[in-house]
Amino acid sequence: MSDEARRSAVAVAILTHNRPDELALLLESLRRQSAPLHSVVVVDNGTQRLDMSPFESDLEINHILSDSNLGGAGGFSLAILSALTTTADWVWVMDDDACPEDASCLGTLLSEAHERDLSAVSPIIVAPEDDTMLSFPFRVDGKLSYDRAAVTRTPFWPDAALLFNGLLIRREAIFEIGLPDLKLFIRGDEVDYLLRLRKSGLKFGTVTAAAFTHPTGWAEVDSIVKGRYHILIPETDFKRYYFFRNRGYLIRRHVRPVSLFVDVIGYATHYLVKKRDVAGFRRWFGAFRTGLRSDFSGPDGSDVSPPEGRRSRKATHGPG
Repeated sequence: MSDEARRSAVAVAILTHNRPDELALLLESLRRQSAPLHSVVVVDNGTQRLDMSPFESDLEINHILSDSNLGGAGGFSLAILSALTTTADWVWVMDDDACPEDASCLGTLLSEAHERDLSAVSPIIVAPEDDTMLSFPFRVDGKLSYDRAAVTRTPFWPDAALLFNGLLIRREAIFEIGLPDLKLFIRGDEVDYLLRLRKSGLKFGTVTAAAFTHPTGWAEVDSIVKGRYHILIPETDFKRYYFFRNRGYLIRRHVRPVSLFVDVIGYATHYLVKKRDVAGFRRWFGAFRTGLRSDFSGPDGSDVSPPEGRRSRKATHGPG
């Protein structure tokens, strides 16, 4: 690691919600990082009070309790903003069920960021149950691939990142791009931030020499054109509504006519052709149209009353 990388001060921004075991594993992994950490912010959207004392001798932890569940977008915004109040040069953003694969992860990200003059850098995301597989696919030679070896043959993927699991971003870049969009609440805030990163013109990408583990999104995938195009169907009504709504919102916000076309074709194929589920298609269309119209009022989902779990937290997934 270069001297410049060693001198970099890094503040960690973590979002957690009632997952004490996963958070403990993450904090233990952070404690073992070969590159020093300036501070750790833990924004807690949950109802369980977590014991940070085993880690406080090695990590400077700022544990922020939120009586109101701000969702993924709001929770990450609060964590990032709190990290910015320190003197850190970089903010390392992660969910509580993500974890650096090894002790050199941060050092590798810092070194690559300095050597490539990047404003943000992300690791690859691997499956906890099989480290030869990715949790979310990369497009390699035009085809979607979960094969870690196929992806790591390319050391650096410019303008690509799977947020927010291990994103390392310069503080100046955050002031340029802003915070996650609180209006999105859950599902889609990471895609929105990726698109804003690309529009900013700042240099960023994924370094395949560094890795995080994170639960896979495999169960949500429905292949429409094998190896080339798939759609995501979240596993609960609550998550499906917000995911479909927010995709519509992002298509309008970022003017994505191709995404509009392929979403209509993809979800019509899934619900009407493959599943023969007219009611499911109507629910998709209603949520998607709400997003396209931007006809919703805020992060608490006051435009709708999902069947259950209004306080459910963000379920992360790869951009798609």
